[in-house]
Amino acid sequence: MSVKLSLRGQEFEVKAGMTLRHAILKIGQQPEAVLATRAGEMITEDEILQEGDEIKLIAVISGG
Repeated sequence: MSVKLSLRGQEFEVKAGMTLRHAILKIGQQPEAVLATRAGEMITEDEILQEGDEIKLIAVISGG
């Protein structure tokens, strides 16, 4: 059971059933630093990831 996350051309696999926030932390990213989409729709970090999901992570650029 796995979910694919992609960020900047890299792909990561995590277990289905965890929240998006947990999955983002698991791949070493900060949830506040990325936006997530599934099938073109934005999803929130409390979303439970389902088997076969393909999540695209987009780095948020912030400056001061």
